[in-house]
Amino acid sequence: MKILMVGGGGREHALIKKLRESRYAPEVICAPGNGGIACDARCFDVSADDKAGMVALAKREGAELVFVAPDNPLADGLVDALESEGIRAFGPTRAAAQIEASKVFAKNLMKKYGIPTADYEVFDDPSTALEYIRNKNDFPAVIKADGLAFGKGVIIAQSMSEAETAVSSLMEDKIFGESGSRVVVEQYITGPEVSVLAFCDGKTVKPMVSSMDFKRVFDGNIGPNTGGMGTISPNPYYTDEVAKECMEKIFAPTVKAMEKEGRPFKGCLYFGLMLTSDGPKVIEYNSRFGDPETQVVIPRLKTDLVDIINAVIDGKLDEIDIEWDTGAAACVVLASGGYPGKFEKGRVIKGLDKSGGADGVTVYHAGTKLRDGRFLTASGRVLGITATAPTVDNALEIVYRHIGEISFDGMHFRTDIGKC
Repeated sequence: MKILMVGGGGREHALIKKLRESRYAPEVICAPGNGGIACDARCFDVSADDKAGMVALAKREGAELVFVAPDNPLADGLVDALESEGIRAFGPTRAAAQIEASKVFAKNLMKKYGIPTADYEVFDDPSTALEYIRNKNDFPAVIKADGLAFGKGVIIAQSMSEAETAVSSLMEDKIFGESGSRVVVEQYITGPEVSVLAFCDGKTVKPMVSSMDFKRVFDGNIGPNTGGMGTISPNPYYTDEVAKECMEKIFAPTVKAMEKEGRPFKGCLYFGLMLTSDGPKVIEYNSRFGDPETQVVIPRLKTDLVDIINAVIDGKLDEIDIEWDTGAAACVVLASGGYPGKFEKGRVIKGLDKSGGADGVTVYHAGTKLRDGRFLTASGRVLGITATAPTVDNALEIVYRHIGEISFDGMHFRTDIGKC
């Protein structure tokens, strides 16, 4: 079996390492990949957003399965294009991927089917949006770009002045292009956040183990939002009782709603939840594995990932049992200086072995290049240092003990992942 992984970050590296554990011993290739992924899979210089190029690569290499991991290719219909060529693909179709690609679609879906979420209104005119916010006078106010925005399309305005800046930036300055042509103005809700990824085959949904993502760049949960500075699994707030309520009120109803809408969801559906005083509510959906949630969830998977993928594609998810390690996992991201703002690339990474790993932990490469036998930084988030252990505290102790052995100029990371 030959499997093509689409993407080139830490999420893809974690999935590739798990695929390599399969009893089917698949040959895994990747496009575009990164320096660390190149040590685990043959990489090809094809952009994840190059739909025609990716289909051509899959055909040329004889890939029997293509795993589409990032959001943009899913929203652009890469799965549809692959399936039209008779190539098996893991991931939702373009129609189903709208659950992430359009915040308006997602919010309207939840409203229509009674899935708990924050109150909201949709606007396509900036002056009307600002008039609504001004009249509402309820701050903080959450302002979301309708479309994909590199994970940065959500702005929490603390005042009217900040709301004016946010609306202007999204709708008039178009800092995220047409993604900001429409905005959702949403009620600000509070409570512990939980990330739950789930395998879906269009009818059946099977949640994975829970996780908690730490988005703020600095200790104490301060500073700007990032793609994620670290994760732990399980989430301490996600009890069995909460899980049961989420299945009854959110997970199963969402999959059923998508089926009723003629957009059956197959792949990995990400539920971003907030546990409010009124019960769990959906903050957001993603149409794929989260990053860096994948780096703590997938290491705990005991069932063969290839079997799960095939069951999802074939609509037979109800026929297999999925087992998980009962312990815990933690991941701390090592980032470039200045991230999530401007940062320099090409810094030499010290402390990694020839395969890009390190003793005692698993190293997932998020943004690296391999040149002349040396690993160099190539993105804002560079490495995800991960460990599994009986408890979250044990896993965190292992991670932080080994981080000191890895370095590059400007490297920074949070020292309080899992502690706040």
